[in-house]
Amino acid sequence: MNFLAHIYLSGNNEKLMIGNFIGDFVKGNQLNDFELEIKQGIHLHRAIDEYTDQHPIVSQSKDRLRAKYRHYSGVITDVFYDHFLAKNWDVYHPKPLLEFTLDTYKKIQGYSEILPKGARYMLPYMIENNWLYNYSKVEGINKALSGMANRTKFHSKMEQAVEDLKINYEAFDKEFNLFFVELKAFVSNWIAVEKDKIS
Repeated sequence: MNFLAHIYLSGNNEKLMIGNFIGDFVKGNQLNDFELEIKQGIHLHRAIDEYTDQHPIVSQSKDRLRAKYRHYSGVITDVFYDHFLAKNWDVYHPKPLLEFTLDTYKKIQGYSEILPKGARYMLPYMIENNWLYNYSKVEGINKALSGMANRTKFHSKMEQAVEDLKINYEAFDKEFNLFFVELKAFVSNWIAVEKDKIS
């Protein structure tokens, strides 16, 4: 899953959300630099990624892309799934997506001093172009994947992936919606277990 899903799945816990947001930017012993709830968010991010990577429905989506994009098929699927979360946002959240994204940026900016270097560098670009909101549009997904393609060392072809999204749009949409129900249940259980460990 990509940024929007990680943020959404954190619920109303702000510090858990911050940890979940920065999960990919925290390496090794850096984990010890954060307070407990932010650490939990980082662990939740990793649990979501592991669950997603091993899920058979997600594998169906990745298999559709694998021949052309190889190991980038997982990255592309993550971005596609954020698109379908954003597109179907009113099914999952009572607050309009634009309002939710603007509120989220304000919350993240409140923790700017503790953000890892990579997240701190990326955040202004995310806010300026409102990545989280623009995931709802196919053009937004195209920009996100083209930007990723420009940052990869090898020719990933990710700038072409939006064409595969258009061709197989209904199949990816169906797979996302089936998977996301199960992912939400997994995350709810994970958070409940972690709370029990603290109490």
